[in-house]
Amino acid sequence: MKVRRLGLGDIEAARDLNALYADAFEDHDTYRRDRPDDDWLARQLAKDAIIIVVAEADGRIVGGLTAYDLPKLEASRSEIYLYDLAVDAAHRRHGIATALIAELQHIASDTGAWAVFVQADYGDDPAVALYTRLGVREDVMHFDLPPLPRTKD
Repeated sequence: MKVRRLGLGDIEAARDLNALYADAFEDHDTYRRDRPDDDWLARQLAKDAIIIVVAEADGRIVGGLTAYDLPKLEASRSEIYLYDLAVDAAHRRHGIATALIAELQHIASDTGAWAVFVQADYGDDPAVALYTRLGVREDVMHFDLPPLPRTKD
């Protein structure tokens, strides 16, 4: 198995990762292989603040994560938010998620990030167990706030 960060020229790998997310999260409407377009993916892959790490075995992506480097205002540092993490069902329980997170932690160290943080949903026992083993748990509440269009005065 090989773990690597995606970069320029990895558009097809990014599409393969979206397909993996679609299957793992059972969310084919959000993680469609056919969107976004190549130009959008190329622009995202070129950004240092977007971190995409994949695990490959036998030439195919069997796991991956998407994370975002968030610069802080109150200190000269950043935090990395691990947003998505998935491993193909046939490859689970082989240390792939741990290897992906370890690579993200190396990237965090290389970039001077202060911390890597991740959320897990209640009831997602495998994720909670993995993150508990790797870090310190904080019980917080998460709120999704909708964007509000400006009203004309």
